[in-house]
Amino acid sequence: MNRQMKDLMAQAQKMQASLTKMQDELALARIEGGSGPVRAVVNGQGELQDLKISPGALEGSDASLLEDLVMAAVRDAVAKSREYSASRMETLGLPRMGGLM
Repeated sequence: MNRQMKDLMAQAQKMQASLTKMQDELALARIEGGSGPVRAVVNGQGELQDLKISPGALEGSDASLLEDLVMAAVRDAVAKSREYSASRMETLGLPRMGGLM
């Protein structure tokens, strides 16, 4: 194997290690979304980790309003998670991947 090929392989291995580390970091990250009585927490991969509903949200509220608040909080958290993930991937010199990561 020539020197160029060895350098290329070493660079690829380094990138793979960096990507693996980044995926581990994203799995541990916690991003909160929502406002008011409903908050959703997702990890850096957009997976729902926690959902908080204040007791006041349940009093005198109809189910459809609460459902809307939950959906809005989850969507907000997932959108923030995607932005966080994209910005972290850019630190590795990778382009934004349109939600693929």
